[in-house]
Amino acid sequence: AYMCGIEMPLMILFLNNIRVALATMHLPLKEVSQNITQSNLIEIIEIFNKSLWLDFCIDESNIAVLGLNPHAGENSSLGKEEEEIIKPAIKHCNINGIHSEGPFSSDGFFGFNEYKKYDGIIAMYHDQGLIPLKLLSNGNGVNFTANLPLVRCSPDHGTGFSIAGKGIANELSTYNALLSAISITESRQQRAAL
Repeated sequence: AYMCGIEMPLMILFLNNIRVALATMHLPLKEVSQNITQSNLIEIIEIFNKSLWLDFCIDESNIAVLGLNPHAGENSSLGKEEEEIIKPAIKHCNINGIHSEGPFSSDGFFGFNEYKKYDGIIAMYHDQGLIPLKLLSNGNGVNFTANLPLVRCSPDHGTGFSIAGKGIANELSTYNALLSAISITESRQQRAAL
């Protein structure tokens, strides 16, 4: 993003039809809530919607937005971010033609397979979205940076220095990243031809 001059990259981890975008990326947990604003979340939903169209060839996406607090704030008794920030951002996006729903409580959303109803999911912070994604993908997912003029994919698990040279590494996430880079490039070419 820095090299491309892009101020708002979007991290998406995915495997097949499970796509999880992060509202905040690599932040300490104590800094997450102060980095989620209504305008920022609106922009993230817009970027994600555009990426689902451009990079994954989904014409009319259905986006789920997770809450920040346990039980999605439980009507403000466990936090006000859902009522004051997340719901108004979702409403704004729906008024402007982006179908989004939520906020959902992350535990029930993934635990009861609600994620299967959506083309994409926005998690408020790193572990909220990536723990379920990595469990569901069994470590074979892809890390993709959306909103760049180029296609950037990598394995979902990082470099694996701790197992380098031991002959135990699994190449499937790297393989999936390469195939995904090709697929996303082809999707962009299709969309450019429209």
